[in-house]
Amino acid sequence: MATAALTETTTETPTVVDLGSTTVRALNQALHAPGVADGSPAWRVLQPRGRHSIACGLNAELSVEVEGHVGYYCAGMNQLATVTVHGNAGTGLAENMMSGTVRVHGNASQSAGATGHGGLLVIDGDAGARCGISMKGIDIVVGGDIGHMSAFMAQAGRLVVCGDAGDALGDSIYEARLYVKGSVKSLGADCVEKPLREEHLAELSELLKAADFDEDPAAFRRYGSQRALYHFQADKSDAY
Repeated sequence: MATAALTETTTETPTVVDLGSTTVRALNQALHAPGVADGSPAWRVLQPRGRHSIACGLNAELSVEVEGHVGYYCAGMNQLATVTVHGNAGTGLAENMMSGTVRVHGNASQSAGATGHGGLLVIDGDAGARCGISMKGIDIVVGGDIGHMSAFMAQAGRLVVCGDAGDALGDSIYEARLYVKGSVKSLGADCVEKPLREEHLAELSELLKAADFDEDPAAFRRYGSQRALYHFQADKSDAY
């Protein structure tokens, strides 16, 4: 590791890593060091310059602030850590996330939160295509719009969209719950609008509060599985 680029301080102030003079590999190795959460729980990453795989696979209660744009797979497989990106994020943000919190103060490219099992992903701006694809328990809150094929084959978890949704929302969805405030260009196979009952308003209010968004839960619509594709039916084969 280029020691000049990593400035260690006390546990009360962040350890600073400048990616202008060290590598992502060195950063990630430092974040994975045994006992890192006890000695250096707070980190600040400078000059990310769109590099890929920043803060991946974290499995300790760390706070990582990234000052700038990141590339592919930032905070992938996150467990326990809180990762905040002060910029935009590329493809696969928080892919296969397990727990913790990931927040982007900007936009995210396609496949944000893909296959996520748990934790909270917050995107202040827009998210691209396939947001929440095959989600398995993650909660995703998007302040802007999402692209086409979002929540495709979403199995569990909640997706909240404060803007509009693109084509084929929730295509082949299982038991994930989708909330959209704006318009939906089209619904995918087996995805239908469902009643927004009191328990859903309470759930949505909790998610919006966790994401620090000031939105009225009653302004959203709920979408989920019609459960018509759970079992193959020959006379409906065109729907598959």
